[in-house]
Amino acid sequence: MITVAIEKRLKVYNGLHGLKIKKSFANGSITRITGPSGAGKTTFLKMLAGLIKPDNGQIEVNGITWFSTNARVNLTPQQRKAGFVFQDYALFPNMTVMQHLEYATDNKDWIQRLLIIGGLDNFADHKPGHLSGGQQQRLAILRALAIKPALLLMDEPFSALDIKLKSQLITDLKAIFETIGCTVLIVSHNPQELDGICDDELEITN
Repeated sequence: MITVAIEKRLKVYNGLHGLKIKKSFANGSITRITGPSGAGKTTFLKMLAGLIKPDNGQIEVNGITWFSTNARVNLTPQQRKAGFVFQDYALFPNMTVMQHLEYATDNKDWIQRLLIIGGLDNFADHKPGHLSGGQQQRLAILRALAIKPALLLMDEPFSALDIKLKSQLITDLKAIFETIGCTVLIVSHNPQELDGICDDELEITN
């Protein structure tokens, strides 16, 4: 179980916006996160990952405190070991597809399975600059999954994919999520694309 009760003041075009989130996420669940631009969806994911510090509150994962203002606890991103799919992919330009995955794991069978699911098995020696936007996005997803995270955070992970590829990938990813038992939070600008796979929803408003 992931339990979150946090607050963060965000700078917006007309001043400050108070982001307050209090919610629990069941282990192994998939949650769709929606809300208008600027509401704090990406910030919320980054606070869970340890990339941004909340102003106040607590984050607890399976009985372990990741963040607490009262207890003065703030685990590093390395200690939290959450998988993160960034909106801008955040790939390493000088590393091949294979090197991205080998950087995360030395399990060759797992790497091969991910490459096939992502349709990148024939592009293993390609660097990001030689991949399409959709291929780069799929690589970002595979890299986040390579560590078999207990918590996977995905920020607009399917925006560069066409409808057919997106549908197949989502189906394949659901099987992967179940295999590794991870809890998944997905920010999406197109919530309908996740119909049928999500167990829960969190709406973040301005």
